[in-house]
Amino acid sequence: MFDWNKIDTVLLDMDGTLLDLHYDNYFWMHYLPISYAHQNNISLAEAKQRLFADYETVAGTLDWYCFDYWSNKTNMDIRQLKTEVEHKIQWRDDVKPFLEALAAASKQRILLTNCHPDGLATKIRVTGLDSYLDKVFSTHQFGYPKEDPRLWQALIEHHPFEPERTLFIDDNEKLLQQAAQFGVKYLLGINNPDSQQASKTFTHFPAIDDYHHFTQQLTQ
Repeated sequence: MFDWNKIDTVLLDMDGTLLDLHYDNYFWMHYLPISYAHQNNISLAEAKQRLFADYETVAGTLDWYCFDYWSNKTNMDIRQLKTEVEHKIQWRDDVKPFLEALAAASKQRILLTNCHPDGLATKIRVTGLDSYLDKVFSTHQFGYPKEDPRLWQALIEHHPFEPERTLFIDDNEKLLQQAAQFGVKYLLGINNPDSQQASKTFTHFPAIDDYHHFTQQLTQ
C-alpha cells in the first residue's frame, strides 16, 4: 500500500486510531446523557435529545472537543465524569508493535489529536501512550481543530515536516480530506475505530482493520 522508503513522518490520530474509540463513544452517547438526566430530573430520552442537538451545533469545531465548553453547557464537571469511566480507556490491540516498528525504521511518530489537553493527559496517564511517540500535539494548543485548514499551516510552522514524505492516519475521512488538501501525500483510514461497533467503509482513501501488515513490512 505504501513505499515506506518514501515516508519520513507519520502523523497519528489518537482516538479510534491508536486507542479504542469505545471509551469516548460510551461517554458522550451513554454516560453523560445518564448523568445529565439524573442531574436535571428528566428522562434519558429527553437528556439525549437535548445533548445530541447540542453536539450537532458545534460538530467540527474546537468547542466540540472542549471540556470547558461542555462543563459550562451542561453545568456538570466533565473532567470528573470522564475519570469515572477511565477504566474503559484501552489501546487498540495491534498498535504498540506498529509504533515500535516505526521507531525501529527511524520514522518520526507525531500524535495529532483533537482531544482536549486534560483528556489527553488522562489517556497518557492510563496508557503510557507518550512513550511510543516522538511528539504529542493537541490541536487546542494551536486554536483550530483538524477540520480547519488553518490547523495544518499552524502545525507545520510549529513543527516543520515534509507533506510529500508524510503519512497521516485517522479514522475520520473528512480529516483525511483536509490533510490531502494541505498536501499530505499518504493517507490511511481506520475501518474499525470502536471495538464495540461495526466497521465502516472509506470512500476516497485506503483503510485497514489492523496494523499487522505494516508492522511486518517495516520489520523485514
